Amino acid sequence: MDKKWFDEMEARIPREGVRTRFAPSPTGYMHIGNMRTALYTWLIARKAGGKFLLRIEDTDQGRLVEDATEIIYRTLRDAGLTWDEGPDIGGPVGPYIQTQRKDLYLPYAEELIRRGCAYRCFCEKTESEEDSGDFSRGEDPCRSLSPEESEARAKAGEPFVVRQRIPREGSTTFHDEIFGDITAPNADLDDQVLIKRDGLPTYNFANVIDDHLMGITHVVRGTEYLSSAPKYNLLYEALGWEIPKYVHCSPIMRDAQHKLSKRHGDPTYDDLLKQGYLKEAILNYVALLGWSPAGEREFFTLQELAEAFDLKGMSKSPAIFDPVKLTYFNSAYLRNMTPEAFHEAARPYILQAAEGMDTALIASLLQQRCEKLSDIPGQLGFLKQLPEYGTELFINKKSKSDPESSVEMLRAAIPCVEKLEPWTKDGVHDALIALAETLGVKNAKLLWPVRIALSGQAVTPGGAVEICCLLGREEAVRRMKLGLALLTDGGEAAQ
Repeated sequence: MDKKWFDEMEARIPREGVRTRFAPSPTGYMHIGNMRTALYTWLIARKAGGKFLLRIEDTDQGRLVEDATEIIYRTLRDAGLTWDEGPDIGGPVGPYIQTQRKDLYLPYAEELIRRGCAYRCFCEKTESEEDSGDFSRGEDPCRSLSPEESEARAKAGEPFVVRQRIPREGSTTFHDEIFGDITAPNADLDDQVLIKRDGLPTYNFANVIDDHLMGITHVVRGTEYLSSAPKYNLLYEALGWEIPKYVHCSPIMRDAQHKLSKRHGDPTYDDLLKQGYLKEAILNYVALLGWSPAGEREFFTLQELAEAFDLKGMSKSPAIFDPVKLTYFNSAYLRNMTPEAFHEAARPYILQAAEGMDTALIASLLQQRCEKLSDIPGQLGFLKQLPEYGTELFINKKSKSDPESSVEMLRAAIPCVEKLEPWTKDGVHDALIALAETLGVKNAKLLWPVRIALSGQAVTPGGAVEICCLLGREEAVRRMKLGLALLTDGGEAAQ
């Protein structure tokens, strides 16, 4: 390419403000580490009033998963991580899908060859070696080919890859916003592949070219790329380009020894949603896996995170993904929802166990004791079918209830409930409270055995009054009679 083409490419680059990018590969559902990278990248841009770009890196064709790009779009939108430029909405430096940019990379590789910073390698290598650029071999014989011989062999049609020419002497230092200055001896760096035999760039080369041409100011990625950063720097310097700010995030661990990995069954973002976690709780918790805000505060909306986020709070230490801690965040978010919002979120789960019942009433009973939405069907299982239980459940010291007193209470409650009109929550409540007064007992002594007979469980969402209303008169009376039979003659108390 002539100088004019390179000048035109430079002229397209936005030069003002912070520009960050999230650049996933379309290989499946988004794991937690990728979600955190997307979140931090988005927060850096939003905090600075800059631009957040979405770029799809699909050069590794062997790992592509059908519809994975749509999954990326859907996941980011669901999380509220909207982008300013990307494949679906365009922008000034598109296209934003790497394979659609494939004609851009070879000219830069050839320019590096011209400058003596890269060379053609005609040696036979496996495809996997080309993709990774990872070789533990001696000096590549092609490194010493003269420019004339290299050019002649290429023009003759001999297949080749383009490899970076790493200086054999000295060292390369790069700066990371978290880890500071890091120096690597050049002798430890390999001549990584930049362009594969099929003409497509490797991940490492495409990243550098695309980040520059898109005007990216901050590059956020995992610490596994720290070892590649010196080679990135050498590419930037060879082309005379400004180096972006590097932000290498420490890994998220399953435990002290193992990284979180979807290959080993650890949950993706979608998995967590299916497990009953709210997206707000997931994002809040994930933000704290590697970043600490100033002060003791730990609950943040997405907008509040954008205002509070600061790279100075980033940690060098790995973070451990703790499902218990995530559940703590989730339960707090559930409790703080408006009743209407909680009802809407909980309703599909309620209907799994309580179809045809008052879902709004059930939601009001669950909200302050729900940790995950997916727990709801299990909490309500007794409404669909009375479980088997024993007479020991009727014993409760606080309520002064025992099997003998429970017989008396149920014998009085059954006719009271059978004839009750109208059948409303207030009507059931007033009738049972009046009955307790008539019997000369405290409310709990009557309501405990009624609730046990209705549910067959020591712990339930809601008490005797609410469960009566949900079951309806006929089923409530049937269950109380079963409970009485269990207490008086050992009859089966289930069904």
